[in-house]
Amino acid sequence: MSRYRGPRLRIIRRLGDLPGLTSKTPKKQNPPGQHGTSAKKLSQYGIRLQEKQKLRFHYGLSESQLIRYVRHARRLKGSTGEVLLQLLEMRLDNVVFRLGLASTIPAARQLIRHGHIIVNNRKETIPSSQCTPKDKICLTQKTSSKVFVSKILDIENRKAVPSFLSWDNEKNQGVVNTIVERDSVGLNLNELLIVEFYSRKV
Repeated sequence: MSRYRGPRLRIIRRLGDLPGLTSKTPKKQNPPGQHGTSAKKLSQYGIRLQEKQKLRFHYGLSESQLIRYVRHARRLKGSTGEVLLQLLEMRLDNVVFRLGLASTIPAARQLIRHGHIIVNNRKETIPSSQCTPKDKICLTQKTSSKVFVSKILDIENRKAVPSFLSWDNEKNQGVVNTIVERDSVGLNLNELLIVEFYSRKV
């Protein structure tokens, strides 16, 4: 996947809070660009595009990846928007991020790629792999991984673990309790607008 390497705070100022993209907070609140201070009314297409971009940048997906997820969600039972969010929330890189083992989803992806994460007693190096209920996620015994994650775990304002996950401090192990519910999704957006945006493309 072609990762986004541009300025992240500009994205935050344009789209709003995206905890998966960066943990930083912009000093300026107005949208970026020469005309950012002036109020600009978005068209219906612009509103749907903005919601889609929130999803892309938060989860770190390319356009082709997101289209594949939308097609997959449409084939499954249930509301396409909610199923789409469930598929994205149950990705391993997002689960590692939501457990608090990484400050952002790109940082979680790096942990996984470098072989620091074990799922059900097996090393997993694919960030997009889907987690299922009762999956157990922990760190390898590498000193480097423990040092890296300990800096995050020691932070006082560490994010609370959502209800569909649980974390055992004694075992240093996370467990996927159930499929994520809509209320537990860590992103403020309207998934129906995203489905409408792709209705003519997929």
